[in-house]
Amino acid sequence: MRRAHKASEAGEAFSPAEELFNRRRRTFGLLLGPVLFVGILLLPAPGLSDNAHKLSAVLAVMVVLWMTEAIPLAATALLGPTLTVLLGVADTRTAFASFAHPIIFLFIGSFMLAEAMFVHRLDRRMAYSALASPWIGTSALRLLVVYASVAAVLSAWMSNTATTAMLFPLGVAVLTELGRGRSNDPAFRRFAMTMMLVTSFAASIGGLATPVGTPPNLIGRALLLKNANIDISFSGWMALGVPVVIILMGALTLWMLYPAARSIRLSPEATAAVRSELRQLGPVSPGERNVMVAFGVTVFLWTLPGLLALVLGQAHWIAQRATALFPEAIAALIGALLLFVLPVSWRARRFTLTWEEATNIDWGIILLFGGGLAMGGLADSTGLADSFGRWVVSYVPGAGAVGLTVVFTAVAILMSEAASNTAAATVVVPTAIAVAVAAGVSPLEPALGATLGASMGFMMPISTPPNAIVYSSGFIPIGTMMRYGIVLDFVGFVVIVSSVLGLGWVVR
Repeated sequence: MRRAHKASEAGEAFSPAEELFNRRRRTFGLLLGPVLFVGILLLPAPGLSDNAHKLSAVLAVMVVLWMTEAIPLAATALLGPTLTVLLGVADTRTAFASFAHPIIFLFIGSFMLAEAMFVHRLDRRMAYSALASPWIGTSALRLLVVYASVAAVLSAWMSNTATTAMLFPLGVAVLTELGRGRSNDPAFRRFAMTMMLVTSFAASIGGLATPVGTPPNLIGRALLLKNANIDISFSGWMALGVPVVIILMGALTLWMLYPAARSIRLSPEATAAVRSELRQLGPVSPGERNVMVAFGVTVFLWTLPGLLALVLGQAHWIAQRATALFPEAIAALIGALLLFVLPVSWRARRFTLTWEEATNIDWGIILLFGGGLAMGGLADSTGLADSFGRWVVSYVPGAGAVGLTVVFTAVAILMSEAASNTAAATVVVPTAIAVAVAAGVSPLEPALGATLGASMGFMMPISTPPNAIVYSSGFIPIGTMMRYGIVLDFVGFVVIVSSVLGLGWVVR
């Protein structure tokens, strides 16, 4: 959501060295991109058709611009199809057709639902209600577990950045109360550092649970469908994503939360701060109830086809009819449209969401997704994907599904540290599919590994907006974030590869 991104931008704080690195990275991209584009066009490309040769130059400049963020990611996504038209690779209708892909409307619908949760502060009520639970008491460990769990659950349905931006001030308020007179206490400093880190880490992990939890998930699903004809249902994704989240959150609890909280007890003032925030929200408003209704209808429709297929069998006519009537995009749009007809005040003709509020969603991500789909489709139709896949396979002969899953999961995790998660998925996932097809193995596992791996990026403030938000708290030394981040990247790599290879069959 655009509003959430504004909040995150306000919270992003980089050191002078990091600002210098970002500036130099963008300058490097602005210089390298055009040079690489012209150079590839001028160099001979034996084995490639003329259109595939031209498209390789377009993809090269897009990858450079995406990785360096020299221009906005959405602008790069529009640049690619524009260049393909100018170079004669595709006509306008073909080049821009992917911007009307059904998955685009799944994005729009789910973003509008998340915006409505933000507008009516339902997300805050959910978070504060959990954290104000009497079960927490004076236990710092239970507070951290609930806090991290709230971040994971919310980010499964809304932007990771929005979740972090919402929980961040609450976490700071708790630490302010808890830290009175304890500024020199090493145990408190470790607790504060852990609480800030898990705000970001848990939000990034929770986004893996559902297809709409984070843009890379939708990108991976759409590319598997478009480039490999593999359709992953909403419930099928959750059958894989939820266990991955549970395992990673369990590892996070044992490795970070328990050691940091075992010597801390919560003061009455710290728990009172959370309850005060909840009281300030007042009683549940009509807008909140309407959002819960719309969101409940959407989740029901998202999971209904999968549940019917599980109970009745995929061949049963009722299951097939539900699948045809309620694809994910239509379910999301039904929920979003309900927001415009469920009244907050019928007398004043005020409804749950206005169009002005709805337009606050992140249209840039939608354009980025459309551009990535467009390039993937053209790479397939021009033969570039097949040629590239065969070239890569020639350097890794005999690599099966296991080897390719390991390689592309690792590549996606590494790239997510230097580029945005969305850009990493947009670049790595279609490559994984092309290479797997050329190697004669199923592209499902390598593509899923790359998709989930693209959502890691825990090491540095520049890796993701959630990292930047929590780094601005001042509780996290950069060395500490890198140390914890690299370990979590490795744990995530092991869990993702093991889960995809062991449970990948459940998504089919």
